[in-house]
Amino acid sequence: MSPIPSLLPQTGRRVDEIAARAQSDGRTPSFALAIVRDRAVLHQSFAGEHPRPDAKTQYRLGSITKTLTATMVMQLRDEGFFALDDLLYRHLPGTPIGGVTLRQLLGHVSGLQREPDGAWWERATGGDVDQLLAELGYDKVAGPPFRRFRYSNLAYGLLGAVLEKVTGESWQALAAKRVLDPLGMKRTTYAPVEPFARGYVVHALGGAMHEEPRLDSGAMAPAGQLWSTITDMAKWAAFWTDPAPTVLSRETVDEMCAPVVISDLESWTAGHGLGPQLFRVGERVFVGHGGSMPGYVAQLAVHRRSRLGVVAFANAYGLTGTTIKQVALDALTTVLDAEPPAPPAPWQPSTPPTGEAAALVGRWWWMGREYEIVTDGDALEMTGPFHWSRFTREAPDRWRGVDGENEGEVLAVLRSPEGEVAGLDIATFVFSRDPSHLA
Repeated sequence: MSPIPSLLPQTGRRVDEIAARAQSDGRTPSFALAIVRDRAVLHQSFAGEHPRPDAKTQYRLGSITKTLTATMVMQLRDEGFFALDDLLYRHLPGTPIGGVTLRQLLGHVSGLQREPDGAWWERATGGDVDQLLAELGYDKVAGPPFRRFRYSNLAYGLLGAVLEKVTGESWQALAAKRVLDPLGMKRTTYAPVEPFARGYVVHALGGAMHEEPRLDSGAMAPAGQLWSTITDMAKWAAFWTDPAPTVLSRETVDEMCAPVVISDLESWTAGHGLGPQLFRVGERVFVGHGGSMPGYVAQLAVHRRSRLGVVAFANAYGLTGTTIKQVALDALTTVLDAEPPAPPAPWQPSTPPTGEAAALVGRWWWMGREYEIVTDGDALEMTGPFHWSRFTREAPDRWRGVDGENEGEVLAVLRSPEGEVAGLDIATFVFSRDPSHLA
């Protein structure tokens, strides 16, 4: 039996210290933090007594819910229900703000204001989709699309409305059927299920705790309704590093994690993709999302390259003197700096190339620089000075770049009058077997 993965003892003690200080200095009734990799919890730290948490205690996710909503939007896009550049009115006809696109809503660049009309939706029982749409007006547009990052809960309420309108199913049913059940996230639920942490506002003077109501967000549920646990969030973190094909392809998850907008134009430490938030700490970029609802804050962040992630929950409406995002990123950065990288996959002998690929492997030259092409049987990989590209075959003598420097470009095989391979044309750059060749 393989040993249960864990952190080095000294790293674990440092993470415990970060969590304990967050609970104590942050004045939160309880605090839960876990370092995860590949669906496994490597280390978990719990602090506080109200309640005394464990890996199966539910906390409210808040806006981490948006990453599930975005995942369902991308699923339906991949299945042909719509295109991301569809205007909103195509799927919600009659709306006065229909001139924004689904892509703009996903990336918070639609120009829509932050909240819907009426009472603060996080502190009120929400209405249905028809009520949400009936209250929309031109005044909900706070600025032009793509002019700047403008975080909008309303945008995700509208995305949830699109999901319901095009499928005929409720957002709650779609989330269970399309994401939670396929990933085995049985303790991630629409409403709290015991054991769960009650949420509080902790008064700055004297530390009195006021328990917050746990309300159904209705049509705004796609922006912040769900509840979950450390164990289930480990599965959700793993999804962003090793996507389940039954939910989304790796190519689509990569698309979601690419930056749509930089949200702080001075320091470039934060941005947004098609659903996930992006955080830069030093030379590393993390994907994930934060969340808050009255009585709760939460954070998920994943370093995709190392497959390491962090999950953090607190049952207070904010931490005194810091943020749960900062605590979580400090913990994850500490682990990445201290822990050895995951062991590489075992080397396997390559399959001898056949067909057209057999004539393309080996050394190639361009402008006096050497490049090498190898194959794993299904694709070509080209490496060279500061260069890596991967190609798959589209047709005889035609390969398409699917990753790396030449993603999207065509590799065309050039042949002599006798039919022998004479060169490679990659986006007008011609590669030769002759080291003296210049093109």
